[in-house]
Amino acid sequence: MRIIFMGTPEFAVPSLEILIENGYQVVAVITSTDKRGGRGGKRLLQSAVKKFAVGKGIPVLQPRNLKAPAFLEELESYRADLQVVVAFRMLPLAVWDMPRIGTFNLHGSLLPKYRGAAPINWAVINGEEETGVTTFFIKHEIDTGDILFQEKMPIGPDETAGEVHDRMMHIGAKLVLKTVRAIEKGGYRLQRQDESLVCKAPKIFHETCEVDFTEKTKKVHDFIRGLSPYPCAWTTIKEAAVLENGTPWEADGWENIKGKQLKIYRSKMIEKEFSFPAGQLLTDGKKHLYAATADGFIEILELQLQGRKRMRASDFLNGLRS
Repeated sequence: MRIIFMGTPEFAVPSLEILIENGYQVVAVITSTDKRGGRGGKRLLQSAVKKFAVGKGIPVLQPRNLKAPAFLEELESYRADLQVVVAFRMLPLAVWDMPRIGTFNLHGSLLPKYRGAAPINWAVINGEEETGVTTFFIKHEIDTGDILFQEKMPIGPDETAGEVHDRMMHIGAKLVLKTVRAIEKGGYRLQRQDESLVCKAPKIFHETCEVDFTEKTKKVHDFIRGLSPYPCAWTTIKEAAVLENGTPWEADGWENIKGKQLKIYRSKMIEKEFSFPAGQLLTDGKKHLYAATADGFIEILELQLQGRKRMRASDFLNGLRS
């Protein structure tokens, strides 16, 4: 069976690798065009999938226009029986309908839940205790095709979207292999998606990542971990932190950081009675930094001040005192 693989980021690499390791004939790889990056944007950066494919000697196609006649002609020349898509862009009909068997996609949720561009983020933001991966045959409407297989996985109460992502890409790779094997043997039964269970996972933008501390502690905590490490929850430093007894914390460094954005990568829920306004920052002046919520606090464990590197809260506080 001749396979064409389509994908771009690191998430897709284990799926490509597992097919090759198990002897499947991947005749070509389709990935994104090289992007300029690095210091000053002077270097052309290859996708993770391209780097892996080149290392394996697999032909790589990088079309700018998936509808271009020249690309479609080249794609057809590989005479693929099946196309496998993992973390790639939306395909036109002329592409996904080309192979004899069809094209299936690996999606990072238990469809029909979390259709869209950011399924892992939204599952964590919404406090889900379980998510998973789905393989399905592609059709016109995005993420609506008939389901081939699904695999569930738990989400820990303090797990970040990045940690879920890293576990999921390996679970997803195994599901891709299972799916290809089943298709090869004809051992599968398609299942239609239940439209009554649909929920969306739209793309997330920087402006919608601002933390609303007037929400309850758990919701704030889930929001932070659901956006970590990217695009990352943030807040703007408006007032100096106070000590836990409510008195001002005398740290000269606060005057230099007012008005700057503070990214929050990791937090911890603290249930405690208080009389501070939501969003008020509190500290012991040494190791711990807290923010008041509607019904308690979150402890900010890892952060990044605008213009500086990511660090532990204790290092951030020590820097303000020095």
